[in-house]
Amino acid sequence: MKVAMSDREGFAAFVLRMRALGLSDQRIVSAFEATPRTAFVNGNLGNLAYGVGTLPIECGEFMEALDLQAQLINSLDLEPAHRVLEIGTGSGFTAAVMARLAGRVLSLERYRTLVELAQQRLQALKIENTFVKHADGRHGLVHDGPFDRIIVWGAFETMPRQFVDLLSSNGVMIAPIGPLDGRQVMARLSKIGSRFERHDLMPVRLLPLMEGVAAAL
Repeated sequence: MKVAMSDREGFAAFVLRMRALGLSDQRIVSAFEATPRTAFVNGNLGNLAYGVGTLPIECGEFMEALDLQAQLINSLDLEPAHRVLEIGTGSGFTAAVMARLAGRVLSLERYRTLVELAQQRLQALKIENTFVKHADGRHGLVHDGPFDRIIVWGAFETMPRQFVDLLSSNGVMIAPIGPLDGRQVMARLSKIGSRFERHDLMPVRLLPLMEGVAAAL
């Protein structure tokens, strides 16, 4: 399944925005093209799927802006053999895109409703190398590691050093770091030995990772 003809104009505008930011990797463009974003948003918001803003999804959560998703996936430098850990499945869209670039994706989500919907969407697209788990992602899942890449869609107040051991040698983690009630910096953390080497990418404003799993949703 690819971007429908009715969505081609929005997708083309997205590609132009990415080129303006210096993102022209054809593998990434093809991965986004093969993953129709309209399949991951609520039906009445389909015309906004390729726009520049965040979009509301179930459980009172939001799908991050498409351009930010693309920039961060590009910064992961995914390779076909990589094992990826994603914390914050949301709609499942970024997991689906990364699945086309990496060998295996494990995505953790605290809302059971979002887990079930993401699984349905991935199944509909016949994506078989992505696994969604209902879990508290603040510390990852040690027994499922190590991972070559980790990406987190919730903010940490301080450096998430607890993830060093979850990364393979020379692995990369991307996460927002900063005040939980204000603006953070999206950081690219490269594992060097037993520590992180930090490279700041861009300012962002994301919600903090919440403790535990949701009791009702």
